[in-house]
Amino acid sequence: MRKSVDHVNHKADPPSPDEDVLEAVHTVMHLLRSRQHRALKDAEHDVSHMEAKVLGFFARHPGATQSELVLHSGRDKGQMARLVGGLRERGLLEGVADESDRRSLRLSVSAAGKQVQQALGQQARRISARAVKGMSADERAQLLALLARVRANLDQA
Repeated sequence: MRKSVDHVNHKADPPSPDEDVLEAVHTVMHLLRSRQHRALKDAEHDVSHMEAKVLGFFARHPGATQSELVLHSGRDKGQMARLVGGLRERGLLEGVADESDRRSLRLSVSAAGKQVQQALGQQARRISARAVKGMSADERAQLLALLARVRANLDQA
């Protein structure tokens, strides 16, 4: 049986130093997301990556609306509506009608959702600690500063 070779993610020319940096960032994010997905899959609560993101948003912004979530995430309105609806059905999010606009719901994380959110936060902290293991506080600060510069450069483009 012949071996198949992945030519999709390989360029013929060696990458430039600038491409090396971005490829390294991409590789790190791929590993991070892989660890996060594995942790979510292995956890006792059945929460997808995007559901965890939605819970996190409402944990940080209690009383926000679904429209605010859509603006913050940049995701499709329908996708966010399905995620919010599923989390509400499972009792992880709860909604209260807005005082000034009864058509709008102010959403927040329920008590059960807070337990799931805390467990997800602990998993994220473990993964983050593993990622920067062996780095000094100065090295972590330098890394954050450098990544902030990369982000600023991309925001200006």
